Amino acid sequence: MQFLSFVFLSSTMSSDAVLLLETVNFAAEKHRYQRRKDPDRTPYINHPVGVARILSHEGGVTDIEVLQAALLHDTVEDTDTTPAELEAKFGPTVARIVQEVTDDKNLPKQERKRLQVEHAPHCSHQAKLVKLADKLYNLRDLNRCTPVGWTPERVQEYFVWACEVVKGLKGTNSALEEKLEELFRQRGAQL
Repeated sequence: MQFLSFVFLSSTMSSDAVLLLETVNFAAEKHRYQRRKDPDRTPYINHPVGVARILSHEGGVTDIEVLQAALLHDTVEDTDTTPAELEAKFGPTVARIVQEVTDDKNLPKQERKRLQVEHAPHCSHQAKLVKLADKLYNLRDLNRCTPVGWTPERVQEYFVWACEVVKGLKGTNSALEEKLEELFRQRGAQL
């Protein structure tokens, strides 16, 4: 009986690995020409991969659909990917999580930011996890280097705004929240 359990677990892990590799490949294809705004113009794919890694390594998240959504979280917002395409390729749950964390680019930037703060408390637990890891990655990135054209004031404003978003995500993942809290404390922002 133990052997059958091992075989089942082994095949499950393999299918999860296949799913994650398919997801990484899809995201890499969609983001292939995009670069981050840092002085080194880092390949954009580093960001969603980093968000997924934060979830798994620092947040202890093992939910494959959440990890897939982390890898895909900017595809609808920043590429030609549609929600229907994500649903057809990765299923309704992954598509829903991505949709929950996607800003409407037709709205002005300040409105998008306001809506993130307003909607954060109402997101699903899965979407909240992706948002926490996304904010953590972006804030660490801002501490690592300032994006081209950003002033110190703009960086500080981003930290203050991100703190407001994270307030609406409290109670989602204590490990990630503690890391965010420390970053905010260093910048004088309080959760």
